[in-house]
Amino acid sequence: MSVVISGTGLFTPEEHITNEELVQSFNDYVAKYNKDNKELISSGDLEALVPSSSEFIKKASGIEQRFVQDKEGILDINRMRPKLNERPNSQISILAEMAIKASEEAINQAGINSSELDAVICGCANLQRAYPAIAIEIQEELGITGYAYDMNVACSSATFAIQNAYNDIQSGVADKILVVNPEICSGHLNFKDRDAHFIFGDACTAIILQRDSQSEHAFRILGTKLQTKFSNNIRNNFGFLNAPEDSDPDSADKLFIQKGRSVFKEVVPMVQAHIENHLSDLEVDITKVKRLWLHQANLNMNQLIAKRLLGRDPEENEMPIILNNYANTSSAGSIIAFHQNKNDFSKDQIGVISSFGAGYSVGSVIIQKI
Repeated sequence: MSVVISGTGLFTPEEHITNEELVQSFNDYVAKYNKDNKELISSGDLEALVPSSSEFIKKASGIEQRFVQDKEGILDINRMRPKLNERPNSQISILAEMAIKASEEAINQAGINSSELDAVICGCANLQRAYPAIAIEIQEELGITGYAYDMNVACSSATFAIQNAYNDIQSGVADKILVVNPEICSGHLNFKDRDAHFIFGDACTAIILQRDSQSEHAFRILGTKLQTKFSNNIRNNFGFLNAPEDSDPDSADKLFIQKGRSVFKEVVPMVQAHIENHLSDLEVDITKVKRLWLHQANLNMNQLIAKRLLGRDPEENEMPIILNNYANTSSAGSIIAFHQNKNDFSKDQIGVISSFGAGYSVGSVIIQKI
């Protein structure tokens, strides 16, 4: 029995921030901080902050801009975080709202009605509440019977959720499943951190998995593979125990933190080996792979992974990049790359969707055009 991806969808926020705008805001904050703490800096009790530049951001990451749910709050040096209105319990949540907009496109691509779906899996890096599940809220709004649940494997949440959906369809638990990845990454980003303030953007993706499909967008899933290895090099300590622990809610470790060089050094060979082993398990030679849709976190990382897999520098169409416009959208990144770069596939051509990040975690989905 075949399980296919029959449709994908994307929600992109209306507002965006260029590198130049972000740098101007950050440098204004740096100047104010250094001025306000001039005496402590002079005495050596504090270190002066260092300004940033658009050139530094582009060279370090390949990012040129990012879409966000709120631009004004992020660029305000007296706030430096998005300003989102708290919604009453009677109103749809912001994550569910994003997911529904992306899901409508995916459902349309698949050529089905939402009532035909049997389940919803919401996988993302940061859920806005503990319960009830965002997935169940989405299920209710779309009129889906069956079951729904949330899951979190950080940037790998999409591929991990795809494997869960694939397994449920293979085992006969469901026929059609919606996977959604709503990411408001700007909400957990420290915009006062020179090494990280430019990394993330906001977006949401949706994927429909089902048994055999007649959709012109359909790809057969040849196999899925997951891998995890614990690491503290990417971490976010925000959680419901912060208050009982009497920890400082404004502490930097309650936002995204990472040791970038260690991540680069350790994750690249892990992802390379993971994809090579997965292709080998399925007896698919790398020369038969038309495209790699990789997690969109860092251009240099993706180029090196692709080069090691292919044995040469990748051509632009072999490893599409969307992070220059979207930045890192966590679990949504590889799916955005797939969504925007899949329509030129011919029958039987093969591609690899792969995500990787905190955990460490790596997921890969190998697909073939129907």
